[in-house]
Amino acid sequence: MTALQTFARSNRWIWAALAVAILWVVLSAVSGRWSLNSLSGIVLSASFLTCVALGQMLVVTTGRGNIDLSVAGVLTLSAFLALLVVKGQDGRIWLGVLTALGLGVGVGLVNAALVIRLRIPAIIATLATGYILASAALITNATQFGPRLVAPGLRWLAAGKIGGVPVFALVALSLVAALALLLRHSVHGWQLSAIGQSRAAARLAGVPVNRVLVSAFVASAVLAALTGLVLGAYVGGAFLEIGQPYLLQSVAAVVLGGTLIAGGQGTAVGTWFAAILLILMVTIMQILSLPRGTQDLAQGAVVILVLALAAKGPGRRSGRPLPAQPS
Repeated sequence: MTALQTFARSNRWIWAALAVAILWVVLSAVSGRWSLNSLSGIVLSASFLTCVALGQMLVVTTGRGNIDLSVAGVLTLSAFLALLVVKGQDGRIWLGVLTALGLGVGVGLVNAALVIRLRIPAIIATLATGYILASAALITNATQFGPRLVAPGLRWLAAGKIGGVPVFALVALSLVAALALLLRHSVHGWQLSAIGQSRAAARLAGVPVNRVLVSAFVASAVLAALTGLVLGAYVGGAFLEIGQPYLLQSVAAVVLGGTLIAGGQGTAVGTWFAAILLILMVTIMQILSLPRGTQDLAQGAVVILVLALAAKGPGRRSGRPLPAQPS
């Protein structure tokens, strides 16, 4: 095995990064603009997806097909409630943040309880939670939101720039770096991977499996809730469909980024590159004036293709085992 193959197997994010480079060339050719500045808006849009997908990645890494389908509902309801609490005043931003955090922690704990205590499959439990949250957002929609309810400080965080670089893109990149370090160099990261590889073996090794599972679901919901607060400020208000695109795309970003869908191995860097890749795909299809249905079909086909390739890859459960994590 060559050094390049070894590097690619150890750093699964490299394929998403390569795809981003290729699609950026395609986008530049289609739009006729060959400039790194053209990536600025794409990276900013991808930053919102990145924050949601990173939480999704933590849940997927726990294994057993765990997926958090409540993220869209959490994001939407958080956008409504947090902006309502802030009321367009910078001095009330901390109240909006506390509202988003409270919602995220509460939903995460409920999801974890359904999965751990009631033994409901995560995909069913979080789907049910998502429906409840969507209904709550529908009720909250009775209050009209608009740009007047967006605090200037939140608008700067969502759309401002520092040295030409979007502020929220820097926030997302910092979060990617923090989670990458956590997964590779912390006890909690090793425990997260361990329960994804074998929950029984993790228990025998003394890993607090339930506590780690709870932390993953709570982190996913909190990241979705905080993203809802900032995304609502970015678009100038909240609306019922604000979180819907992030349901499929958050899962797609996790899978395309190199995280094993069977669990046991996650990659924050790959998730970031995959988020940019998905936004690039959508941007190119919009430039080509393809209908929305075709865009969704293309994204779904890419996810299915990657899952099919991953099922035949060396990291599958029926094939070569994953490298052992440090104890």
